[in-house]
Amino acid sequence: MSAAATPIPSVTPPLWTRGDLNAFFGLGINMLVNVLVLAGLAAFVVQIPADDVYHTILPALGIELLIGNIFYFYLAKKLAEREGRTDVTAMPYGPSVPHMFIVTFVVMLPTFLATKSAVKAWEAGLAWAFIIGAIILVGAFVGPTIRRFTPRAALLGTLAGISITFISMRPAAQMWEAAWIALPVLTLIIVGFVAGVRLPGNFPIGLAALLLGSAIAWAGGFMETAKVGDAVEAIAVGLPSLNVDLLLHGLDGISPLLATAIPLGIYNFTEAMSNVESAAAAGDSYNLRHVLLADGTGAVIGSMVGSPFPPAVYVGHPGWKAAGGGISYSLATGVLIFALCVFGLFPLLAAILPVPAIVPVLLYIGLIIGSQAFRAVPRAHYAAVVLAIVPNVAAWGTGLVDSALTAAKTNAGVVGNAALNNAGVVYEGLLKLGEGAVLAGMLLGAIAAFMIDRRFVWAAGYSFLGAALALVGLIHGAKVSLQPDALQAKIALGYAFMGLVCLAFVALKVPQREIDLSDPADVEAASELAARGAPAKTQRPAAEPVPA
Repeated sequence: MSAAATPIPSVTPPLWTRGDLNAFFGLGINMLVNVLVLAGLAAFVVQIPADDVYHTILPALGIELLIGNIFYFYLAKKLAEREGRTDVTAMPYGPSVPHMFIVTFVVMLPTFLATKSAVKAWEAGLAWAFIIGAIILVGAFVGPTIRRFTPRAALLGTLAGISITFISMRPAAQMWEAAWIALPVLTLIIVGFVAGVRLPGNFPIGLAALLLGSAIAWAGGFMETAKVGDAVEAIAVGLPSLNVDLLLHGLDGISPLLATAIPLGIYNFTEAMSNVESAAAAGDSYNLRHVLLADGTGAVIGSMVGSPFPPAVYVGHPGWKAAGGGISYSLATGVLIFALCVFGLFPLLAAILPVPAIVPVLLYIGLIIGSQAFRAVPRAHYAAVVLAIVPNVAAWGTGLVDSALTAAKTNAGVVGNAALNNAGVVYEGLLKLGEGAVLAGMLLGAIAAFMIDRRFVWAAGYSFLGAALALVGLIHGAKVSLQPDALQAKIALGYAFMGLVCLAFVALKVPQREIDLSDPADVEAASELAARGAPAKTQRPAAEPVPA
């Protein structure tokens, strides 16, 4: 019998390991931060009554996260059994960080300001989350095909851009506001999760880091005892319940929501593609369609029970795998968050746990995802990875500029593009580059990877696709529209010209880049191309340098 036909031995993966405990504390801290933030956004920005936030929205969020994490536990268990492995790591799942800010500031806050009604703002948020979920469900059937023909450098580079900017930079800034608390925590996280050093008695690194940071903060007078007493008095049980009436009211005004919901729904399923690719690069190959179906269903169910905050497959699978996470750490986190939401304990946690002791774990995720983007792709594609990162850096930078101007009670339109340019801020260019950053990063990374491989037909195809997407505003546009502004139309023309230049190289019959046999990632990428029926690259001895 051939090796390929040898049956995989039956293996029952352990339900819980010491590594699960480590990853549980790490992911749990991550999700605690995110739920505390979204609760604050709903209560203090949109001014939804605290009773509705803590007794309706958070329990709704808790049930959608519990359902999703049960499903991802099931997928991990089945993958372990199918492949005969005990080292499978479940996909992490929680409230989507970018979406919690977008639904607050782009959908709910403008509705609140226009109607002076927090309930109508909440209804608009529910309708928006429902649309996001529906688009992801559609994406479950087209996403696998997109992933199949998109270079890994584009997917992982885009994910690195998200992780470094939107996941890591704000926590890093918060850390340096209280470095005396945060840096000892970061030390434990890097030594334990990255360097692989175990504490005596194999004590969980994540818990040790949280306890150390909390002890320093409380001992140093960073926390306030009075807030703990107030939080204890506010504890109350809130059970999930159907709120379809609120959703239906929100759907009555669906048209204005489509401009942001369509591109962000596409964002969600393209980000999920990147996360699944990241997990595959770390050794766990999940079925993208199953992941997206769970993702979309979670958003739809959440909107029906009152949560305007869609869930998402989280960035960070490789980090939790490196921490020893197995099939149950994410499920345990989902159960914990559900319990905290239902029993109304989040105000108490906010009063007990210092932020500088919590946020270093988010910086850790940025370190892991950023490094994986280079480790798991051919060396020749490093430039494509960096290019895929750039649009998210632009989007993050534009957000900082906008927030600073808002704090000064003005905006970019009032200040004027000329004044901003004179101050060294190329605002309009940053804005256009960062709009639709996830999709733009994937496209640019893919085009660059195909160019580097000298597969110019594919580079041209992706360039022309970029022109079409820019023309309708899915990338480099403020909204989806068949009437692009002048700069947007010129950007689309630029992509079209890029495609024509690539076709010129096709006419020159330039040979494809040769495989670097000394680079395992390059050999693997070539094998995947061959499996998809793409022409094989010419092999050359490992001693020869990679063509520039």
